[in-house]
Amino acid sequence: MEGPDVTDRPAPTIRLAEMQHVAEIAACARLAFGRYSAAIGRDPAPMRADFAAHVAAQEAFVALGQCGQFLGYIVLLTRPDHLYVDALAVRPEAKGKGLGRALIAFAEEEARRKHLPRLDLCTNQQMTENQTFYPHLGFTETGRGREDGYDRVFYTKALG
Repeated sequence: MEGPDVTDRPAPTIRLAEMQHVAEIAACARLAFGRYSAAIGRDPAPMRADFAAHVAAQEAFVALGQCGQFLGYIVLLTRPDHLYVDALAVRPEAKGKGLGRALIAFAEEEARRKHLPRLDLCTNQQMTENQTFYPHLGFTETGRGREDGYDRVFYTKALG
């Protein structure tokens, strides 16, 4: 079975996930994060998430291609003073095509819509490409530490 074709790349549609998307979100998390399980010593946190609960709470959003094909997802948690990017992943065949950037731009718009001044997120220290990706999008590293049994790198991005 072939994956999504994003080569023609009209802007993806990003919208609230529905229960019908839970299996695709979980599969995307496995594809995006599963390769880190051995280095971390257990499955990364996004693979252990309760996606049905995130969908039910209207915290999960999906990115869909022109023909409605699933390309990726983002989970956004509203906090009193910021919007927290709990997870972001794209299908492997959509990687490097600007979808991660589009999902972060969507998160920024959601934060502004909610009158929140910043985005926060973290990544695992083993996920070194994220430590290049997020600063490239304007995030600043705010610290490193152990949280929920994982070695994390913490980031923030102030919104203007």
